[in-house]
Amino acid sequence: MRENIPVRLPTDHPLASGSTDRSRLIRAYRGERADTLPVWFMRQAGRSLPEYRELRVGTRMLDACLDPALASEITMQPVRRHKVDAGIFFSDIVVPLKLLGVPVEIQPGRGPVFERAYGDSVGVARLTELDPARLDEAAEPIREAVRRTVAELAGIPNGEASATPLIGFAGAPFTLAAYLAEGGPSKDHLAARTLMHTDSGAWSALMEWTAEVTGRFLRTQVLAGASAAQLFDSWAGALSLADYERFVAPASARALAHVRDLEYESADGIRRVPVVHFGVGTGELLREMHEVGADAVGVDYRIPLDVAAARIGEAVPLQGNLDPAYLGAPWWALEQAAREVVEAGRAAPAHVFNLGHGVPPATDASVLTRLVRLVHELGA
Repeated sequence: MRENIPVRLPTDHPLASGSTDRSRLIRAYRGERADTLPVWFMRQAGRSLPEYRELRVGTRMLDACLDPALASEITMQPVRRHKVDAGIFFSDIVVPLKLLGVPVEIQPGRGPVFERAYGDSVGVARLTELDPARLDEAAEPIREAVRRTVAELAGIPNGEASATPLIGFAGAPFTLAAYLAEGGPSKDHLAARTLMHTDSGAWSALMEWTAEVTGRFLRTQVLAGASAAQLFDSWAGALSLADYERFVAPASARALAHVRDLEYESADGIRRVPVVHFGVGTGELLREMHEVGADAVGVDYRIPLDVAAARIGEAVPLQGNLDPAYLGAPWWALEQAAREVVEAGRAAPAHVFNLGHGVPPATDASVLTRLVRLVHELGA
């Protein structure tokens, strides 16, 4: 486990300079209510935007992620259009694997596909020959993209004379392991779960490696200027509570330790970079997901926020959790559902409005813009 010896952010970092420390999003992640309810959307940058589709013509997904100018522009598009309270860095959870030399491509309509599956001891041994420390040099395109984005976000105000913050993100160790073990997407993640239960040595090595890879990727974004960090565990919902606690939680904690030691001095004292942890289908794991080192917990659409607050059992800020299906419904249904989410979110000390998963590709972009205005009105 990485030692959490405090490391001060550079004085020109948006948090340390005071640029984003009082923004709506960062205050909410600290458990404070601002002038209105902050809102952003998972997958807000992407296929639902016509400007994104136009920009991506002829460019493969991973190539776009590794082009600093392109990645920055795509990150900014929904901030300009929807007036959301944060940018979420445009990237993909397999980008750090690509940077380390793992052969992977994202196939349209399918997702990340690897040259081979790594769900056995031979495959794990091949992966772990790659030193995660190489990311420190290989990730310069990521640093440059974050710097470009933060510079533009600095000119977009967000409450109390603050700038709009950027959220860095990475895939959780288990989600990366699930893709790697299968060699691509899977509905049940059987290859990962089989390895977990039959070869403890290989599983431990794989999780230690993915934790180091994704932790370094997350830290890179924060040090380059991201004001918060979100760890996505898309497939943790496939696990029982006992398996999550035994086989997954330690690796998630190890990954987040790469950010937990980063702190800065604010007008109110020493603060840490806020960390959010989100998973799909993880209603039974929420308390444990918080305990791995998160400040706030993202909740998917399967349980109400007030139920989630009761399950976590602590005064923990929550993020979520409108069912994305409502984005294709009539406005009256969407408005009613949004009002219910806002009301349920009052059970937490602070709330960041979001979806319970990502924006569907066919979403009408104007609906998201209108939803942002509604949330800001309801949360004022």
